[in-house]
Amino acid sequence: MKQYIIRRVLISLVVLLGVSIMLYTLVRSMPSDYVDLSTSANVKMTDEMRAHLREIYGLDKGIVEGYIDWLTSALRLDLGQSLIFNAPVTDVIGRYAGVTFTVAAIALVLQLLIAIPLGILAARKQYSATDYIITGLVFLGLSLPTFFFAAVLKRIFGYYGLDLLPISGMLTARVTYPDHMTWAKFLDYAQHLILPITVFVITGLGSMLRYTRTNMLEVLNADYIRTARAKGVPEHRVIYSHAFRNTLIPIVTLLGASLPGLFSGAAISESLFAIEGLGNIGLKAANMGDVPYLMGYNMLLAFLTIVGYLLSDILYAVVDPRVRLS
Repeated sequence: MKQYIIRRVLISLVVLLGVSIMLYTLVRSMPSDYVDLSTSANVKMTDEMRAHLREIYGLDKGIVEGYIDWLTSALRLDLGQSLIFNAPVTDVIGRYAGVTFTVAAIALVLQLLIAIPLGILAARKQYSATDYIITGLVFLGLSLPTFFFAAVLKRIFGYYGLDLLPISGMLTARVTYPDHMTWAKFLDYAQHLILPITVFVITGLGSMLRYTRTNMLEVLNADYIRTARAKGVPEHRVIYSHAFRNTLIPIVTLLGASLPGLFSGAAISESLFAIEGLGNIGLKAANMGDVPYLMGYNMLLAFLTIVGYLLSDILYAVVDPRVRLS
């Protein structure tokens, strides 16, 4: 196990290097840079002034030279200065990561609590009305575009006079709260996060539920399950002790892939609900050509992806003793 992890870490470093090269090349190949986008409305800005600003921001260098400078700084854990925030990228990520992680982590837990029991129930009652209803919900969740579902919820709760839930922001603008957390402030946060979390859960529920149902059906048709039932083992023990343990393997794979999804999947939802999280900030940075933040944010996603799949491989051996990492 130790040798396997060391090899995977070394390979991961090479992968991260390749990803950083591709990302930097793509970001610097955008048709407009930060200087063009931020000064487009200023009619007094001359080409000489723009060239001077590019020199200040380090955008006057070529892709190769600029990448070498970025990599040298990154190896010292310095991801540069965000152009739109005029602050270190690490500080910006640290400031907004908590919001994104909180929303997405709560959504992920709710997805597991809903998808696993419903997937098991659909597999146990295959081809029944219950199975068809659950399968229909799966296809509904897979087919709903995030922006469309969010717009529907905002229309229902914000424009039809219901006024039950806030549809944007993190706190009520007309209410002044102290800097520290209070019960009223916590409830206000919770109310503002209900709709974004609902969008996360419904649009991400389908794949996990489908995986659980499909693999549970496969396991329930295995010989050892029929043998356990023939021996008179109680049905709940057959399902949750024997069958479910083997169903956990594909679920573990999904959980590993969900780690980067906690941060990357939030861009659309956060922007639609005006939540100041990493995804929303990343979208603004892409629109403004903020190279340092885009590099820092995307490298964070790449790092989380590698860590997520490494954790999945390690958890395989925990879930299934037949798996040996070597």
